[in-house]
Amino acid sequence: MLGRIVAPRTLAVNSSDQNSPPRSVRHTWSESERFVPRAFVRPFQRFMQIEAAGGVILLASAVVALVWVNSPWGDTYTELWETRLVVELGHDLLNIDLTLVEWINDGLMTLFFFVVGLEIKRELVVGELRDPRAVALPAIAALGGMLVPAAIYLAFNAGTPTEKGWGIPMATDIAFAVGIVALVGDRIPSGAKLFLLTLAIADDIGAIVVIAVFYTDDLSFAWLGGAVVILLGLEVAKRMNIRAPAVYLAGGAITWFCLLESGVHATLAGVALGLMSPVWSFYDPRRFAPNARALVDRVENSLLDDELTSAELEVNNEAIEDLQRLAWETLSPLERIENKLTPWVAFGIVPLFALANAGVEVTGDALGSLADNKPAMGVIFGLVVGKTVGILSFTFLTTKLGLGKLPAYTTWRDIVGLAATAGVGFTVALFVAGLAFEDPLLIADAKIGILLGSTIAGIIGYTLLRSSARTPPEGLGPSPVEAVPPEEQAQPAS
Repeated sequence: MLGRIVAPRTLAVNSSDQNSPPRSVRHTWSESERFVPRAFVRPFQRFMQIEAAGGVILLASAVVALVWVNSPWGDTYTELWETRLVVELGHDLLNIDLTLVEWINDGLMTLFFFVVGLEIKRELVVGELRDPRAVALPAIAALGGMLVPAAIYLAFNAGTPTEKGWGIPMATDIAFAVGIVALVGDRIPSGAKLFLLTLAIADDIGAIVVIAVFYTDDLSFAWLGGAVVILLGLEVAKRMNIRAPAVYLAGGAITWFCLLESGVHATLAGVALGLMSPVWSFYDPRRFAPNARALVDRVENSLLDDELTSAELEVNNEAIEDLQRLAWETLSPLERIENKLTPWVAFGIVPLFALANAGVEVTGDALGSLADNKPAMGVIFGLVVGKTVGILSFTFLTTKLGLGKLPAYTTWRDIVGLAATAGVGFTVALFVAGLAFEDPLLIADAKIGILLGSTIAGIIGYTLLRSSARTPPEGLGPSPVEAVPPEEQAQPAS
């Protein structure tokens, strides 16, 4: 009831509790010593933290899709993913009619490309891509790893209706590539691992450009303009320090719908929003310790006597809430979002995408006539030969011209193994295949090439890296990404 005056209350504080040692933080059920958490939950959590885990789950999903399609129940695979789901609001206000596989490819994969955009933004601002000298070699190598596979595919398919699939063998699957390198272990120099990761990120940038420019349907400038206006509005909201997640979720959803109607692939909305995410925290990290200490002191001072008044309790609650907000917003929005989304994308969305798209019927006739299957052969040779030759040759030219040098303790044999590993093009390759072709038979041909080419490239890459692996001298090897100088840390949100 408004205007009511509440008399002060006091809460007794047990002095024995003050003198007793502080209780340890209470653990969650998954951290307890019960049988189920100990035997199942924590081992699974540890597995999910392994670098290769994403690749393993992705591979398992692809295998399930292949087994499913080639089983006696193969018809149910197509029936399930071709199920239509319609979202309709009013009569003509909103009508989205997509199949289940289209909801995954056009909808959920937007979050995948959103995370890709976050990774690119972080690397451009505070990571390896911020140093032109460090990024020159893997970026130029990535360019070779895109151009040569595309040229090899066109050599098989030029002048035919299948030539539009030239973008399929250009992409590197980061999850599989990192997983293969993780299986090799620490015997590969850290600089070589960083080279592959930077190359894969540059490859992602190239794939995004290819999708946006070359795989766009009939363009509607009105809808495209609407998407641009919404993105500009979100940028203004960010600069006005508006932090409500609902504003950006709503804006992102509207941007996605505008791009879906514009002819530009809707997943590019995720890339745009990822690149717009602030890298710098709202609060200066250097002020965290003194600000947090002041809030903790405020709580501690109220507990010096044996009584806690209602006014003090209210002040304490406010201080604890401020402390929570301080800790939360001292982390950058980009890091917070990426930490939340990455497990869902890596272990949920991408495996679901593979399950819905990797299924292809493999028959003896199809394998027997593989040599005459131009799309499949173009993809296979593009991934296995094109990636290796393109990355290796462009790396060689870059070092000879003095534009870059190999990472410390990395040999040319390592580069050959990394180049072959980059030929594992799965997730984005399947994605581009669906954009390049409308004929299910041509999509199936491309899928056969992607699966066989990626498998061959993965085996060759792992074998080469394993055979060239050796234990580097203790204490040697380049450090990871350099720490950001303190004077660069307290930047406005951007």
